[in-house]
Amino acid sequence: MTAAFYQNEVKFFVSVDCIILGFNQDELNVLLYKRKFEPLQGKWSLMGGFIKSGESIDEAASRVLIECTGIDDLFMEQVGAYGDVTRDLGERVISIAYYSLVNMNNFSEEALKEHDAVWTKISEVPDLIFDHNKMIEDTMIRLQRKAATRPVGFNLLPEKFTLPQLQKLYEAIYHTQLDKRNFRKKLNSMDILEKLDEKDKKSSKRGAFYYRFNKAKYDNFLEQGFYFSL
Repeated sequence: MTAAFYQNEVKFFVSVDCIILGFNQDELNVLLYKRKFEPLQGKWSLMGGFIKSGESIDEAASRVLIECTGIDDLFMEQVGAYGDVTRDLGERVISIAYYSLVNMNNFSEEALKEHDAVWTKISEVPDLIFDHNKMIEDTMIRLQRKAATRPVGFNLLPEKFTLPQLQKLYEAIYHTQLDKRNFRKKLNSMDILEKLDEKDKKSSKRGAFYYRFNKAKYDNFLEQGFYFSL
């Protein structure tokens, strides 16, 4: 029998909300869906859910991500806690937000249909329920900081990609245009990319060589105190 140590304390609901980001046509996208229950049923929302009994916060976020994407072992990181007293119209709910980076090529169309979800450009996000717009804003700040020290952006790309694609991704993350020569010089100095023999000729006759990320080399650099910096 468990002693009721906190029986006189007020109990709250705790949930997780997931900011699921993808990259398509040179723009970052976020996964949104129309809320299926009250309050604010039918309004645009992030993917989320309540934490279940016996489940840690990380486990709850991982469960929501798998349910919503059909993909296991996604990159995810906690953004922060949101606990304004009036943030949820239904009850007092404290939400822990996580962001995740997804290669949209691996995303299941069935998962989109099942959850009535849509990919929306970050630049075109509508008014969302509660404080979900704030969660996205905070995520973008955290992603920019993370991308400056770790190659997290590679989670948004296919296994093989071109340098122009990689540059467009980082331009989308930082909302700024990067100097092509500078960008490639820094990448070459890091020696964490493997150049492939195959070319992408969809964008030009000459084509651009495909590359892939060498995680073993990057991990080795981390042990030596090396940091990914643009």
